[in-house]
Amino acid sequence: MKGAIMQRRPPEHRMIRIAIVDDHALVRAGLRQFFADQIDFAVVGEAASGREAMDIVRTAEVDVMVLDIGMPGQSGVDTLVAIRARAPDLPVLILSGYAEEHYATTLLRHGASGYLNKDCDPEEIVRAIRTVARGRRYITAAVAERLADGLRAGGDAPLHEQLSERELQVFLRLAKGETVGHIAEGMSLSVKTVSTYRTRVMEKLQLASNSDLTYYALKNGLIQ
Repeated sequence: MKGAIMQRRPPEHRMIRIAIVDDHALVRAGLRQFFADQIDFAVVGEAASGREAMDIVRTAEVDVMVLDIGMPGQSGVDTLVAIRARAPDLPVLILSGYAEEHYATTLLRHGASGYLNKDCDPEEIVRAIRTVARGRRYITAAVAERLADGLRAGGDAPLHEQLSERELQVFLRLAKGETVGHIAEGMSLSVKTVSTYRTRVMEKLQLASNSDLTYYALKNGLIQ
């Protein structure tokens, strides 16, 4: 398999320009070194935060962004939403420390092009990047099965998968202990709007307090 991955690609295949977004320098260095062995990959940008990722989106020509969601400050979820607003056609491959069952289906519904756990085979990352660079989604067998189970089960799918992008953002921030005022400032929304989102989240998740939100998020592996 490795020989197939390293095989020189036909001349008509242009380089895939990649940006790596992860707050751990060692992770970025490891990915950069691994990608350097791929004849059709070129790392054109690196970022350690969501803010830096948006700088890359605004200033660099990128074909695929590899994004961690477990970053401090602006989360990867917030960053994904911001990227979708700024560059809706840019493929974003989520590479996360969270297991697929925690976030994959939710983020795919919110615009991610693919989702992989950091413990996956490195060759799978290569396949995923080449897939999303062609404008397709990369879905592992485990995620495909989970999506199929959700369709069959209907209402048995996790309640948080019903949340909209904004509701998911507000939910995760509340679960981490942020106040409504701080969330409003961070998301450039009014306090009233954030409060409305909070009410919707409470209703959809069938919860009564912020502590319930935190417990739900911890129980479902959405925060650490």
